Amino acid sequence: MKTSSPRVLSTARYRVPNYAGFVGDLSWRCATLIAVASACVLAAGSAAAQTADANSTQALETVTITGTNLYENVGYTRRSTSAGTGLTLSQKELPQAISIITEQRIQDQNLDSIEAVLSNTTGISARHLDSDRVAFSSRGFRINSYQYDGIPTLNTDNRWYFGEGRLNTAIYDRVEVIRGANGLVSGSGNPGASVNFIRKHADSHEFTGSVSGTLGSWDKRGSTVDLTTPLIASGDVRARFIGGYEEGGAHLDRQDKRRTFGYGIIDADLTESTTLSLGFDYQDSHTYSPTWGGLPLWFSNGTPTNYSRSFSVAPDWSYYDFESEKVFANLEHRFDNDWRVRVAAAHEKTSMDGKLAYPYVEGMLPDQIDGSGVGFHTGWNRGERTVDAVDVLASGPFTLLSREHELVLGGSYSDQENNYDNRFISGIFTVDDFNNWDGSAPNEGWSEFTPSEASSARQKAVYTAGRFSLSDPLTLIVGARYTEWNGMTQFHNLDRQSQSEVTPYGGLVYDFNDTYSAFASYTEIFEPQNYRDNSGSYLDPVVGKNYETGIKAAWFDGLLSGSFSVFRIEQDNVAQANPLIPGQTETTYSTANGVVSEGFEVELSGAISDDLNMTVGYSHFTAKANEGTFNTDQPRSLFNLFASYNVPQLRELTVGGGVNWQSSLFASGLTTPAGIPSEFEQGSYTLANLFGRYQFTPELSLQVNIKNLFDEKHYSHINGYGVYGEPRSITSSLTYVF
Repeated sequence: MKTSSPRVLSTARYRVPNYAGFVGDLSWRCATLIAVASACVLAAGSAAAQTADANSTQALETVTITGTNLYENVGYTRRSTSAGTGLTLSQKELPQAISIITEQRIQDQNLDSIEAVLSNTTGISARHLDSDRVAFSSRGFRINSYQYDGIPTLNTDNRWYFGEGRLNTAIYDRVEVIRGANGLVSGSGNPGASVNFIRKHADSHEFTGSVSGTLGSWDKRGSTVDLTTPLIASGDVRARFIGGYEEGGAHLDRQDKRRTFGYGIIDADLTESTTLSLGFDYQDSHTYSPTWGGLPLWFSNGTPTNYSRSFSVAPDWSYYDFESEKVFANLEHRFDNDWRVRVAAAHEKTSMDGKLAYPYVEGMLPDQIDGSGVGFHTGWNRGERTVDAVDVLASGPFTLLSREHELVLGGSYSDQENNYDNRFISGIFTVDDFNNWDGSAPNEGWSEFTPSEASSARQKAVYTAGRFSLSDPLTLIVGARYTEWNGMTQFHNLDRQSQSEVTPYGGLVYDFNDTYSAFASYTEIFEPQNYRDNSGSYLDPVVGKNYETGIKAAWFDGLLSGSFSVFRIEQDNVAQANPLIPGQTETTYSTANGVVSEGFEVELSGAISDDLNMTVGYSHFTAKANEGTFNTDQPRSLFNLFASYNVPQLRELTVGGGVNWQSSLFASGLTTPAGIPSEFEQGSYTLANLFGRYQFTPELSLQVNIKNLFDEKHYSHINGYGVYGEPRSITSSLTYVF
């Protein structure tokens, strides 16, 4: 069994960490879940034969693979996926660009957060808005479409960050990223990409586990435990628990981080053809003295600033807490004719509490000599999000005109509610010498909490997709999703809107031979919007259209996958402000069809040889809106490379590393005082990473990872202010497997 490196935990702002209390509470939750699930399973009288172990050794040298499970991760790749269409396809059979980040790569590269995973995925850029918030983009568009085990989570409110980037990856078997529009599966969202997190299962009929401990830069320390055990003698009912704690690891002055996570799942074979899974996912993080926003880019005399990367703009009283609880269930039945039916449901509750200060007031920049002139806004915000979702799917083969095809039929329902309160200190506060500030700031005069906004969104959908074998080399994939979307926003007044959309999907795949194929596809996605026209009606949803074509390959029976794709994305119904007319006090909007992103992507991932696993990807796009540039603060070109090598002369040793390069960032049209530039550019930069792992015994190993090897100083985000990327860091993990 392989596990990723230890994960993190958190506590509330003014609370002394109570590790025993947390472990007891988490154990009680998991024990309750296990007891209830076991009682249900045993009452049903399940007694199925134990499934055969399908893991076997692959021999790349002879290109002959026998007995390998097509539905398991193999090194840095995976042979099959249901992402994008709901159909079970190989990567070569899917007419869209896809990246799959497997558990092995997560472990080797020490990708211990969703932020780390997506930052190292082909075509995905990550921008740190401050120390705790991160925004992900693909092909020029913000990513706001996420699924967990294929169930969509709506992102209706963009103001607050609910911690997706900070979630720990120890509980995930893999992360699947479909680039471009993916409305067939996700419904609403942007056309940049869709991310699907696939959780781990209790996949062992014997008691197995691992324990690991981590030490790293900036006093980082933590531990992770991963245990799987049968609950009955036959192993037909199994349980798995993954939990961990981490603290430290913050390079900013005064800042401290704590993260906690716990995950429990029951997998039960009710019959030889029916499987039930029940699970609980808990994530909690706390940041002491987090930043809100970033560093000024200029001094008041127009000279660019050059602060230390450890310099923090956070008051010593600030904090940010995030907590997430997810309960989920999955029931699947497989029929003798190879059809299957799956019912999946999830309930999620997420809360945040952040007491922050923003170090920028329009027209106020620090003096280069004495540091005077900086003003701060304050905000104490708390919010809660709840999500309920159900998805029902049936899929299987059928015969038509003497050829075999595949069909999927499904329906989904999701309901999300968001509630926010805030308070603030009236006016702004200033500091005497910002350039040497120690975080001291007034912490009195906060107003009472008042409701800020309440919103909800409900999405109901039915969808279908079919894979039709038109001839031996030619396959057609066609589908559609009908979605009814209802939203409500309460902010000073009550606004309601309803939308219904049909989202089509179509693709052709031509197999030249068993290795190479060519594809072309057309997909859509839509995003409701709150802007109104002159008549007071809501604008139609923004519609993203994705045209894509390219070539894919699968070598060594799918152990090595490659793809090259060319795409064009059009975003229509984009809101544009209308000129104000005399006496008008509220801005109205009209729609325009003018946002276009074009580019190409190439990726190679998997086993190059018996001893070498590698992922390499390059992406480039150009984006325009009505003949002007679009989202220039996103890099147009990205290159990622990571490889691991098992040294043949010393089998106990694995070494590897890679580089991440991105083109320049450019912020323009910034609101700055007179005499201060309104444009800023961060040049291209390269980050190098190394890792090594030594296997002392079959059970005990030590792994060391170095990130940003050459300590490259760079801005990760620029937009009126700058946020530095992380300096060089070293992490070591000692793991014992049993």
